[in-house]
Amino acid sequence: MRAALWILALFGVAVAVALFAGNNQGSVTLFWPPYRIDLSLNLVLLVSGGGFVTLYAALRALAALLELPHKARRWRAQQKERAMHGALLDALIQMFGGRFIRARKAAVAALAQEQALAAGGQAVPHGQQLRVLAHVLAAESAHALRDHAGRASHLQEALREAPHAAA
Repeated sequence: MRAALWILALFGVAVAVALFAGNNQGSVTLFWPPYRIDLSLNLVLLVSGGGFVTLYAALRALAALLELPHKARRWRAQQKERAMHGALLDALIQMFGGRFIRARKAAVAALAQEQALAAGGQAVPHGQQLRVLAHVLAAESAHALRDHAGRASHLQEALREAPHAAA
């Protein structure tokens, strides 16, 4: 239905342009001493419309070109954030699978990626919860590996990072 209305409107515009441009005897005269330039009104309207469209397209292309570095930075930050989430999920899967060394490495990698994002000024909105979860996963993996010092350090970091609930 929408396409039929568009075609009907397009035919209406074509008829209006044909009626206006067919009988138009108007002319535009440009005086540029010592010259005089006579142009038909249809040509002037066509050239001014084409110039507007060309200028608009050029400005849009320039805006898109100037926006590219910002989009590239945002895309790289998204890729780093996705890698961080992937490492955290990998740590969780490895821990549930009983592969505690891999789980600890993945949790530490997630922590490193989150710190790299924060250092780059692109902190994740839920970074605190991610850090707590990664430290808990690393502490659990260290506990299963009987690494008491690693467990204690990750647990202390998790407790330090955890938001304190209001009682």
